[in-house]
Amino acid sequence: MGKKDLSWKSYTLTTTILINFVLGGGNAHVRKKDIESSLQDIHDVAIASLGDFCNKKQFKSLTVPLDTLKFESVRQKADLAATLLQDLGVAHHNGLQDAISKNLIVTDKSVLSSRILAINASTGSIVNCAWWQKQISDIGEPKKISDTGMEIGQRPNSEYPWYEDADSSPGVRSPKFIESPPNVAYKGWWTFPYYSCSNRKWIVSYSVPIPPPGRRGLKGFLSLDVDVSYLEVNQCETIRNQQVNNEISIFHGSHKCHNFSTKCIYRSNLNQETWTRGKYHCVCRSGFYSEYHQGIFNGTLVEIAWSEYLKTGSKSWELIFQCKKCAPGCLFCQDPSPCLATYHWPFRITLLTFSIICVICTIILILYMYKHRKLKVFKVASPIFLSITLLGCATMYLEMAAIFPILDQYSCIATKWSRHLGFCVTYTALLMKTWRVSLTYRVKSAHKVKLTDKQLLQWMVPIILVMLIYLGTWTVSDTPNTEEIVDNAGLRFKQCLYNWWDHSLAIGEVLFLAWGIRVCYNVRNAESLYNEARLISYAIYNIAIVNIMMIAFHLFIFPRAGPDIKYLLGFIRTQLSTSTTIALVFGPKIIRVLRGQGDQWDNRARSRGVTASFSLNGIGLVPEEAPDLFQENEELKEEIQKLAAQIEFMKIIHMESNNRHVKPKSGGYFSIQNTTSLIHSPLTKTGLNQPTKPPDEM
Repeated sequence: MGKKDLSWKSYTLTTTILINFVLGGGNAHVRKKDIESSLQDIHDVAIASLGDFCNKKQFKSLTVPLDTLKFESVRQKADLAATLLQDLGVAHHNGLQDAISKNLIVTDKSVLSSRILAINASTGSIVNCAWWQKQISDIGEPKKISDTGMEIGQRPNSEYPWYEDADSSPGVRSPKFIESPPNVAYKGWWTFPYYSCSNRKWIVSYSVPIPPPGRRGLKGFLSLDVDVSYLEVNQCETIRNQQVNNEISIFHGSHKCHNFSTKCIYRSNLNQETWTRGKYHCVCRSGFYSEYHQGIFNGTLVEIAWSEYLKTGSKSWELIFQCKKCAPGCLFCQDPSPCLATYHWPFRITLLTFSIICVICTIILILYMYKHRKLKVFKVASPIFLSITLLGCATMYLEMAAIFPILDQYSCIATKWSRHLGFCVTYTALLMKTWRVSLTYRVKSAHKVKLTDKQLLQWMVPIILVMLIYLGTWTVSDTPNTEEIVDNAGLRFKQCLYNWWDHSLAIGEVLFLAWGIRVCYNVRNAESLYNEARLISYAIYNIAIVNIMMIAFHLFIFPRAGPDIKYLLGFIRTQLSTSTTIALVFGPKIIRVLRGQGDQWDNRARSRGVTASFSLNGIGLVPEEAPDLFQENEELKEEIQKLAAQIEFMKIIHMESNNRHVKPKSGGYFSIQNTTSLIHSPLTKTGLNQPTKPPDEM
């Protein structure tokens, strides 16, 4: 791993340096070796004793260039002065040389010193020298330096970084100088940056050779020094379009931080020393941590560890100054502790499997009911509404599949649709049947009221259509998405975001439930075939209670429960509401069919003499079929005959009770024994409350 990281580091470092340097206007052939060598020289100057260092050398020159475009005004003044001296000559204008040299310093704050040399073109010896320099305190006028180390008659010392080689010609660039930017014509050359022991500053010089008018005579040489000590050696990467006027762009990206796990932070206000190596921190990136130094490493130590890594293969740079990746999902961490909640997949798969089995069983129940749809137990309960109810229940079961994986945008969309659409379909189908019972139960007319399934569907379709439009608008305009929440253990996981769309729909569903509860309350005393109205009322009550309880669990009891607990609560809510509804509405019907009683009336309907065309609460037993007028006429005749017989019987009984001289024959039709049996006959209701005393006792 170390070799791989080293290769990546080297590639990134080299690429960053080359790109930044080309953008900075420097030489494209600057090598990484030159940059590393220059950084080492800067480090040596910063930590070495100045006395020992300057006893050996007066200058320490680097091998990397600076971006000299920021000193363009200084260069233009120097070129202008060189042109003036070339036109006027440097042989007989000593006062002019002093004036020009002095004013170059005065007119620009960045110029530290300037010098003009008059040199014999044939011998190369110095004829005259005008060297002016600012005072160390930068207060007062510049002063002329008399002790420059250059005596009249001697050749200039080639050790000076600002002076060209002795044998170089004015048209050939000395290795001491850097290349000029492309497509720019300079009269002179800029030097590489160097440290001057006499000035205790980092300097870059601009030198302009002034050729003589002929082969013989005096040639001039103008040079000025620019103080660059204020520039900062920032080894961190630069940001595109960032202002870096006070930074040396060639050193950008030369830090030794591990790029993959750490990032470089420049410490600009660390101390007054700007030219120093390792003036940065390596800080662990987001999602990484370190057991050492709290993930913040001093750049100087990192530089030393890198050097040891290259020289001796030491592992400290790899082991200490590299950060480790946090546990999955951690944006910030201090140790390898997990940040994401754990999903117990076997537990979730078990619940999901059970829910899928419920869906399959629901579909099988639809097919089973279709097969036995002509049995009275299904026929009188409107098979089409029973099928719609089962489809809604299957949709609600599918919510467990929607919330099974780690939630994302698509699973949240599926969750909202399966939950609310399934509830709407199931609840509306049950409520329409109960509402029909309520309407027919409250009718006081002798004529029965019939509401067909087609009429109820006309009421049901708009309700479902409103839900579809709402869910569709919600999905398109404000697509449901996820949010991260924290459980009791501080672990993060995703759940679907709840916003005003959810709250508005919840309010609407609560009002819908309230209306359903009111309808159920109105039919609490109604009698229906197979006691269906009461069972549907129980199912609606159960749906309301379960949903209210689950909301309370989520908001008050388990507000910060983990993902598995929330999945379990969803499973419990689905089973208590959906499975209980199926058990209440379809359980008794399936049991009757299995017992072979599916085509028989229940005991209450049989005892009340319920006919084949209407029930006690006025609901038609065969609402989908056209009425059989002949059958209804026959039934009406039968009822009229029964009523006439009862009237005649009561007439005779009252006549005997009011005329005691009329004695019935013993054993006759109106004898006491027959009268008692007739009074208790199930064909008359009035006989149920008649006294059993003999007529003579009444």
